[in-house]
Amino acid sequence: MENLFYLVPISSLIALLFAFLLYRYTTSQPAGDENMIRIKDAIREGAIAYLKRQYKTVSIFFVFAALFFAFLAFVLKIQSPWVPFAFLTGGFFSGLCGFLGMMTSTGNSSRVTEAAKKSLNSALKIAFNSGAVMGLLVVGLGLLDIAIWFTVLRIILRYDLFTVTTTMLAFGIGASSQALFARVGGGIYTKAADVGADLVGKVEEGIPEDDPRNPAVIADNVGDNVGDVAGMGADLYESYVGSILAAMVLGVTAGLGLKGVFLPMLIASLGIISSLIGIFLVRSKEEATQKNLLDALSRGINFSSFLIVLGSGLIIYFFLPNHLGLFGSILSGLGAGIIIGKSSEYFTSSNFKPVKELASQSKGGPATVILEGLSLGMNTTFFSILTVAIATLLAFGLAGGFKDPSLGLYGIGIAAVGMLSTLGITLASDAYGPIADNAGGNAQMTGQPEEVRKRTDALDALGNTTAAIGKGFAIGSAALTALTLIAAYFQEVIAALERIGVKVIQIGEKLIPLAEVKFTDLIYYYQIHLLNPKVITGLFLGVMVPFFFCSFTLKAVGRAAADLVEEVRRQWREIKGIMTGEVPPNYGKAVDIATKAAQREMIFPSLMAVIFPIIIGLILGVSGVVGFLIGALASGFAIAIMMANSGAAWDNAKKYIEAGNLGGKGSLGHKASVIGDTVGDPFKDTAGPSLNILIKLMAMASIVTVGLAVLNLIHF
Repeated sequence: MENLFYLVPISSLIALLFAFLLYRYTTSQPAGDENMIRIKDAIREGAIAYLKRQYKTVSIFFVFAALFFAFLAFVLKIQSPWVPFAFLTGGFFSGLCGFLGMMTSTGNSSRVTEAAKKSLNSALKIAFNSGAVMGLLVVGLGLLDIAIWFTVLRIILRYDLFTVTTTMLAFGIGASSQALFARVGGGIYTKAADVGADLVGKVEEGIPEDDPRNPAVIADNVGDNVGDVAGMGADLYESYVGSILAAMVLGVTAGLGLKGVFLPMLIASLGIISSLIGIFLVRSKEEATQKNLLDALSRGINFSSFLIVLGSGLIIYFFLPNHLGLFGSILSGLGAGIIIGKSSEYFTSSNFKPVKELASQSKGGPATVILEGLSLGMNTTFFSILTVAIATLLAFGLAGGFKDPSLGLYGIGIAAVGMLSTLGITLASDAYGPIADNAGGNAQMTGQPEEVRKRTDALDALGNTTAAIGKGFAIGSAALTALTLIAAYFQEVIAALERIGVKVIQIGEKLIPLAEVKFTDLIYYYQIHLLNPKVITGLFLGVMVPFFFCSFTLKAVGRAAADLVEEVRRQWREIKGIMTGEVPPNYGKAVDIATKAAQREMIFPSLMAVIFPIIIGLILGVSGVVGFLIGALASGFAIAIMMANSGAAWDNAKKYIEAGNLGGKGSLGHKASVIGDTVGDPFKDTAGPSLNILIKLMAMASIVTVGLAVLNLIHF
């Protein structure tokens, strides 16, 4: 049976091979004229400079965190000695995904602009295939990381499955930590630059977006890459590996042995092949409309999902014939992902009523636009949360959870893996958006013909919709993954009890050997119920953290944007000839301000995700941590959905007006919609998407430091 495992590294290498081939194909396309290449290179240089500074800052955190985990493992002996090393590899691969994806996106933006001279479809092909490089890198490197650790721990060292899976779960905290720094830092950078450029350029001076006279315009385009490419890649990398690892742990807990461990890895391998086929199905006619392009993207994603359904059904039928209900769990995960995506598309695309109604509110000024956008975002939480709630119940029940809770939790884990199985193509449709955005900026800054700008604007608007779908998908998968991580936390509690020498636990008058302890036993042992004040306290603290986190990230964007606004005004005031086009602005100064602000502001919000679970565990113990994680998951999921959809709707309402509707560019309604967009930018690209990493990272941090919660050194 273990020979089946080799399909996992083989499929990961296939993904990496095709990522390389697509990279070669896209970079072989014409890059445009000298001016277009100059703009592309300036953006690329700024993005690389930002990432180098970010990785230098993050590396300091990783060194201290690795030493802390080594202290837990080698001094206190409450964690596996492999954890510090697993933590470092998780962070390395997560960062590598973001860096390679960003190198691709920054290198191809001018190629998309050049292709737009020919047709909309030609530009889509280059932008989408560039995004596919990121999608395939994430699934390829994620599965390769898992394969390497399984080979070392199981095949070479011959550890038992319990030790293998609980140890491997720990490298998820490295991926999550890197992802949160990338998301928060990149999000602060991109939205500070975007808001700063828009407020002074569009609102105060009335010049177009991406106008080369705006000193913040290069920083704005750099931000699209460091936030929405590098940040998103690191984000979904940790979601992907986290869901697979959590399902592997729960497979052991459910008593399914090696088959239960292999199933999530095999589904992920199948997902790579399905995504590859779907990627090559994304094509349209040369003179396609925006709807044609969206249909082309949907066709690729839907066909990949169909192949996953067919293939996973066959795998379960031959692999676990006594647990066919797991097929229903996979269907529930896939179905939830599709429904959340369609819901996000409906509420955020200008093709549908909600965004058109939002745009029509611009006649009342900025206040009515903001109120309508907030209302729209809050409304969308109903459909997304209902979908995830139903999917969770179905995944639990169909797997047999109402008879055996451990099987039901495994079913939820498999549902999360099913939802993320097509990540190769779904991330491609998301990552293509910022590439198209940069292509539009390049067209504007280099004075391309109106037809070219019109095509890049259409790609950009489509990118906003696919990004909203991608964010909804990421948040939905985060909810299921976080839920499985909370379930896996109980398995880590058992491992921690074993490490500190506990042989039996006592429930009432009954003594239960640790080897026979189940989830339900731990719930009784730690009194995890709503009458326990520790659980209630943890629950309230968990609900609070996402709000607390968002307050810091939104405030950080505001402060950094204010600094950029002052810099843009200073240059226009002091450097004569910028507004007449005779003298170029000092783009580098704006890039430097945004970079320093992002590095400074990202530290505390990112650290709180690791610090809070440790403090809760030390004071409130295991029961408090469980309440804390459930509270954070519930509130964080709702806030993230609201912010992502409000932000995307504001952005597309602005673009709907700019397309010539409701008075068009320069009208009072357009200026009101720009204000709405500037509010929505940090919603959808900084605070909102960071929340789905926050809730998973807190779960991962709780898992890795579970020994402290078990010891409960500070208690009352």
